[in-house]
Amino acid sequence: MTTVADTRPGLLDRRLSRPAAFAAIAAILLTFAAASAAPSPMYVVYQRLWGFSESTLTVIFAVYVVGLIGSLLVLGALSDHVGRRPVLAAAILLEAVSLVLFLAAGNVGVLLAARVLQGIATGAAFTTLGAALVDLNPPHSPGRAGLINGIAPVSGLAVGALGTGALVQFAPAPTHFVWAVLLAAMLLAGLLVARIPETSARRPGAAASLAPRLGIPARLRADVFALLPIIVASWAIGGLYLSLGPSVAAGVFGLENRLIGGFVVTLLCGTGAVTSYVLRAAPTRRVLTIAGALLTAGAVIGVLGVEFASVALAAAGTVVSGIGFGASALASFGTLAQIAAPAERGELFAVALVIAYLAFSVPAVIAGVSATSAGLHATALVYGSAVAVLGALALLAQRRRLG
Repeated sequence: MTTVADTRPGLLDRRLSRPAAFAAIAAILLTFAAASAAPSPMYVVYQRLWGFSESTLTVIFAVYVVGLIGSLLVLGALSDHVGRRPVLAAAILLEAVSLVLFLAAGNVGVLLAARVLQGIATGAAFTTLGAALVDLNPPHSPGRAGLINGIAPVSGLAVGALGTGALVQFAPAPTHFVWAVLLAAMLLAGLLVARIPETSARRPGAAASLAPRLGIPARLRADVFALLPIIVASWAIGGLYLSLGPSVAAGVFGLENRLIGGFVVTLLCGTGAVTSYVLRAAPTRRVLTIAGALLTAGAVIGVLGVEFASVALAAAGTVVSGIGFGASALASFGTLAQIAAPAERGELFAVALVIAYLAFSVPAVIAGVSATSAGLHATALVYGSAVAVLGALALLAQRRRLG
């Protein structure tokens, strides 16, 4: 005899409502960003355990970005053809494998493999999650997807760095516990993806979409090119903090506490997340001007802090740069969310993220090599000065285009 219980749908058969799915996608985006930032406070720990140089450290940082950019180029448009859920499920599975490798890591080789896989998973996830947020955007709040796409990655970086720093400093087994926590979070993300509704209809061309390309529809090129200087300036400063920030705190300022190492990243990214929220209703033109001006000012103040070994000045520069970072993320990703048609979203977000992560990684790798030969102090001075120039160029470019 069939009972009521027999006919009820299973837990995974019950689809989330669109508002709940929107919140779930935002949470998964935050989780991926947090996981991507988790290694930053760990680098100093691994460096002391295994005795590798600053240049090796930035190679570990860089291989993540190589995997991520490769993923963006190959998989960026895939969810526009096969649907969001299959790509998200595969990205979560690959991220879980990378976290298992982090758990087992006993040398630089395993750490490199874990970071490459994490980069591939993050690239596939970021473009798909960004597109899904736009798909699920509530009609009564047309700018919400752009806001979340700007805030969630930056917030995740802040949460991941600070949380990891705290666990490394105070929790047992610092090179294992962090990854176990993140693995549990990814398993939960997998359960959420099983329940979200599919938001992108299948369409032909999935195999062809895997050919690496950076395609910007002709009608959108002027808008995208106008955003390039500010994207490059903001993500270049982010790359410095996530790759060498904790090392600079320890090596230049003598701040050895691992929580402080994570807080260095959080101060930049957390300020950026708050800024994105505060400025959410401001006109894009004004936000872009704020971003360029404060990225420039923050870099100058930070350079002065390093030169005079002033923690207060360096912290102030970080906060000011963080405001510029958050304003840039809000304006750039908010603009992309508004101008892209549904079938263009995955690929357009991939283009923007490739540009962002090239700016994020290439200068940081150069800085890591430089730090080995010239020292952290000189490297931080030159890098900060270069970001100040980039910020000024971005401000000039926006003013010339917008009048």
